[in-house]
Amino acid sequence: MATRKIEVPVMSDLFARGERPEFLFWVGCAGAFDDRYKKVVRAFVKILAHLDVSYAVLGKEETCTGDPARRAGNEMLYQMQALQVIRLLKAYDVKKIITICPHCFNIFKNEYPDLDGNFEVINYLQFLERFIEEGKLKIDQASLNNISVTYHDPCYLGRANDIYQEPRSILKRLTGGFVEMHRNRSFALCCGAGGGQMFKEAEKGDKEIFIERTEDALKTEASVIATACPFCMTMLTDGLKYKNKENDVKNLDIAELIAQSLGL
Repeated sequence: MATRKIEVPVMSDLFARGERPEFLFWVGCAGAFDDRYKKVVRAFVKILAHLDVSYAVLGKEETCTGDPARRAGNEMLYQMQALQVIRLLKAYDVKKIITICPHCFNIFKNEYPDLDGNFEVINYLQFLERFIEEGKLKIDQASLNNISVTYHDPCYLGRANDIYQEPRSILKRLTGGFVEMHRNRSFALCCGAGGGQMFKEAEKGDKEIFIERTEDALKTEASVIATACPFCMTMLTDGLKYKNKENDVKNLDIAELIAQSLGL
């Protein structure tokens, strides 16, 4: 069956035609440059098209939010990057932003207001769960019913922003085989990449955090580890490779699972 080609609307093109989309979809650095996470972006875009959502992306105009710079301690670079982004978003009269990266979500929601960057910021799981609750996004559980799934809580969704219920609600609708890790919700272990750790060498110790967290996931005996963050996906994928489990256990984003259940 031929795959339907989806045209992703670009903000500058819509603006030139006098159109104003309801949402800006912030793709993020990982979604733009990381080959694995590009698949997550494609899955989410297919869902947006399926729902006929009014949205646009910035395309080549999108730059980094400055989050990695701030986490690494370079406050000057962060403010330069953030102010540039805020200026661009205001020029396009952006009111609502959808993010798929928890790090982008957190900095837009909690830190940009200090620089007069005030926007309504929505994580994609909140966005999708609302459509599911309203009956506009109908998930076919039968397609994933026999798949056991566990979920890893990203720090910047969970502890930082108290988003625990939405991913679990979605996964329980997707499959009857949802299973929690022993450490979950506010007690979940970090993947090991947050706070700028992704970009530096590990400190001395007996075991790296991503290996410990991968072991937590493997103890559930789930066939899929569901993630909702590009950093977490990278670290857990590496953990599965380290444990020689990449052929037995898949690491999939929740958007990919939804797109799979819809046959998109």
